[in-house]
Amino acid sequence: MTVAKVIEITASSPKSVEDAVRSGLKKVSETVKGIKGAWVNETKVVTNGSGEITEWRVNLRVTFLVE
Repeated sequence: MTVAKVIEITASSPKSVEDAVRSGLKKVSETVKGIKGAWVNETKVVTNGSGEITEWRVNLRVTFLVE
């Protein structure tokens, strides 16, 4: 029998949404093994005073197998 667990994390990047997802998954993989996938639950941006995007933020739901 296989059991999976889902955790929620938040990651950010000044470059792009994709970079935020990649850096979040890389960081969580340091302590969580058996990651099978992730769902981008929410995307946010941080802006400066003139409306330019300074940071991309994503909430991820990460699925991994429980051993």
